[in-house]
Amino acid sequence: MTLDTGFLDLLRPFLKYVGDKPISADSSLHDLGLDSMRAIELLFAVEEEYGVAMPDELLTDSTFATASSLWATIASLRERTP
Repeated sequence: MTLDTGFLDLLRPFLKYVGDKPISADSSLHDLGLDSMRAIELLFAVEEEYGVAMPDELLTDSTFATASSLWATIASLRERTP
């Protein structure tokens, strides 16, 4: 899965340990510094940027585990949004 460059730019401020390192699809967001407070802030940013609403059942560790898992969730939600 190819990650959108804009998505990677959106992610970067929420990952306190990423620095200038590249973010790959398999990058662990937790290892890069995404904690629970930053995840909530990221959630709001994602919803605003992509015009989606993430339902409670998707607010899981697995959704926010990697860049690709979060991007796949966003892509799925965008397909459902008229």
